Amino acid sequence: MQNKLFSKKNIINICVVTVFTICLIAVMWLVNRDRPRYTSTSDTGVEYENARVLSVIEDKTVVDEKTEGVLKGSMELKVEILTGRYKGNISFVTNYFSSLYNVNVKEGDTVCVRLDTTGEGVYTASIYNYNRAPLIIGLIVVFLLALVLVGGKQGIKAFAGLVYTVLCIFGILLPLTLKGVPAVLLSCVIIFITSSVCFYLIGGFDKKTLAAALGCFGGVLIAAILGQVAAGIGGITTFQMDEAEALLLVKSTTALKMRGLFTAGILIAAMGAVMDITMSVSSALYEVHTINPERDWKQLFKSGLNIGRDAMGTMANTLVLAYVGSSLNMCVLIYSYGVGMRQLLNTDFVAIEVIRAIAGSVGIICAVPCVSLIAALMYAGTKSVGKPGVK
Repeated sequence: MQNKLFSKKNIINICVVTVFTICLIAVMWLVNRDRPRYTSTSDTGVEYENARVLSVIEDKTVVDEKTEGVLKGSMELKVEILTGRYKGNISFVTNYFSSLYNVNVKEGDTVCVRLDTTGEGVYTASIYNYNRAPLIIGLIVVFLLALVLVGGKQGIKAFAGLVYTVLCIFGILLPLTLKGVPAVLLSCVIIFITSSVCFYLIGGFDKKTLAAALGCFGGVLIAAILGQVAAGIGGITTFQMDEAEALLLVKSTTALKMRGLFTAGILIAAMGAVMDITMSVSSALYEVHTINPERDWKQLFKSGLNIGRDAMGTMANTLVLAYVGSSLNMCVLIYSYGVGMRQLLNTDFVAIEVIRAIAGSVGIICAVPCVSLIAALMYAGTKSVGKPGVK
């Protein structure tokens, strides 16, 4: 057991993972040294802290039947601040209810409160929202447990790859974008690195994972090119998106380049589904090669296309349905207005969502021939030795 643990392969894997981790931490530290930070002083500042409801002093809420039973009115609360510089303080808060703001709490609940400091030791408290941190942490734990129970070691590796990807996006992509680095180029680099790391964690370094990584990059790149071309023809840029006004304020104080954000979003959105199909095709093609190592690259390429055709339909649906699901409220709103087809097709919102969905789906479809060709050329002429990977 000990010899297996300290085998040459495991030592190499540990060294590679260590190097990737050190590089990630170093880059994140470098690019985040001057990140924007909100600072509070002894007599000014806005902070968000946790608080416990000690008692409901007065309940003036009523049920509004016109809005499906939503509470309206107000509730007087006595709360204890649990975190921050006012930890241990007791505050009295008026919790207002409306159709859009409805944080219904009871004695013993933990909530997130907003503390506005207006003087030395003087502040006002208001209910900001439910304390959702335990829920989010719990969901992450459930997700990890599901991966471990179903996938075993591979599930743990997949989760590690996901964490690496998230850290790269939030710790490297976002700060460098604010510094003026072109979002599309930066996204391409991040996607290639993170997909390579994820594939390495799952399958090690071999021709199978290399083919999947290159095929993934090719599919995502095609999605980005199509999205960029379509956006250019349709006059769609980040300036037509819902967040444009807020981003313009950010742009006034940073070097942010907004135009590439739309295409960069397509790249990141398509990445997951493209990784899925490229790894599936690459692995299946390796099995085909293992069974019949005499097949040439043309036969392997044809087999890859046949394998990919069965998966690309459902993968394309995944992206389209994901975009529709995230925009369902807006779809209901548009339908309720009885918008005409001509107006609908020329609406910024519809054009943006269609370009995103179609570009991502085309990226998935094109990833199949990309990974099939790359894997076929890599496997052709390689003699199968019956091992888990093609070396």
